[in-house]
Amino acid sequence: MASYNPKSLHAEEFINDGEIRETLAYAEANKNNVELIDAILEKARPRKTATGCTCAGLTHREASVLLACEIPEKVQKIYEIAGEIKQAFYGNRIVIFAPLYLSNYCVNGCVYCPYHMKNKTIPRRKLTQEEVRKEVIALQDMGHKRLAIEAGEDPKNNPIEYILECIKTIYSVNHKNGAIRRVNVNIAATTVENYRKLKDAGIGTYILFQETYHKESYLQLHPTGPKHDYDYHTEAMDRAMEGGIDDVGLGVLFGLELYKYEFAGLIMHAEHLEAVHGVGPHTISVPRLKRASDIDPDQFDNGISDEIFEKITACIRLAVPYTGIIVSTRESEEVRGRLLHLGVSQVSGASRTSVGGYAEAERPHDTEQFDVSDQRSLDEVVRWLMENGHVPSFCTACYREGRTGDRFMSLCKSGQILNCCHPNALMTLTEFLTDYASEETKKVGFEMIERELARIPKDKVRAIARENIEAIRSSNRRDFRF
Repeated sequence: MASYNPKSLHAEEFINDGEIRETLAYAEANKNNVELIDAILEKARPRKTATGCTCAGLTHREASVLLACEIPEKVQKIYEIAGEIKQAFYGNRIVIFAPLYLSNYCVNGCVYCPYHMKNKTIPRRKLTQEEVRKEVIALQDMGHKRLAIEAGEDPKNNPIEYILECIKTIYSVNHKNGAIRRVNVNIAATTVENYRKLKDAGIGTYILFQETYHKESYLQLHPTGPKHDYDYHTEAMDRAMEGGIDDVGLGVLFGLELYKYEFAGLIMHAEHLEAVHGVGPHTISVPRLKRASDIDPDQFDNGISDEIFEKITACIRLAVPYTGIIVSTRESEEVRGRLLHLGVSQVSGASRTSVGGYAEAERPHDTEQFDVSDQRSLDEVVRWLMENGHVPSFCTACYREGRTGDRFMSLCKSGQILNCCHPNALMTLTEFLTDYASEETKKVGFEMIERELARIPKDKVRAIARENIEAIRSSNRRDFRF
């Protein structure tokens, strides 16, 4: 068995099974150790500094102790601190995006995904560039500015050249006042050379879910296809960073393996990226296994309750305070609403997980990757966020201004990112309200913007933001940013 070494580039050394099992045993032994738990909670709490705020974060062992803790008042304290951290570094802003499915052709045999190659009940489809354009226009007509493109792994149908062509098409579409300003990419693990090509194409974050960090389970869940190679898949983020992509997004599919094991592996992966590359993951996603064509989640016996799901999310926020946490429309409005107070900073809205699902809204969604629980329109999601005290943000300025990787993290850790993010959020929200929102949503939104402008600490920044907001409302000028 390989020894644990977070600085190693070999998957089985930085995600070491022995270390995870020792961590889980340590957490179980200390789950009622009040003195230790209090010390960990105190370490996790954000602290004000002369320039902003700072947070120590937690090791995978410390965070696992909190996840194992069952003392009600301590669990409540975990939730309170998670909310404090989220507010300290991300404020009340919630970034909004949508997935765009390009193709469901796939050569892998993943037993939990309806795209697996043996599934003969799902129609296979791949968008042409004209169809990509139509999807983008449909998304722009909703008000979206940020997409995450998705495609199955198929070297013949979905080669890197196809992905790059789709990215070029997406960025080329300017419809009315709409423009997609940032394309994140969620495709299969690939080579350093291909990651360089994605970087050159101007992508934002490269996202790849590990699915499960438990190697034995991983090999059983991915019996055939290139994804069967655990090491190649797990080491993908290192190759992406070598290829120049400094914003990467991690995630596991909760429900495939025991959640405490997955949680420890996820935090260890974040520690590895920080140790080797000097910057941890830009985002962490927390999807749960959902029903889909040919897939019954009840066949998997590691499903987690809403309560455990909330606890996992809060503990992630304490462990990696500067990382964005994403929850998608896999989850219901009720669950998403609770998670927003526990550290989540990004949500999808009005999502379709079918190929061609936006432009062809009336056709059957028979190519869906999973059932969408939150079926609301983007306008409804935006209004719901504001009514619950959150500022919806369509901002993509950091990526276009070069504030990525360690540059973003240094600003975030010093608290200075607030001077960019909050005014940018208000200006992009103004764009949405002016161009796309219903009258009811406009009323709620413009009242919120007026209140939030007063919260910008620097007088000069506040004055510029107000001037730009008034210009957006009164003219066709768009895309101001700090």
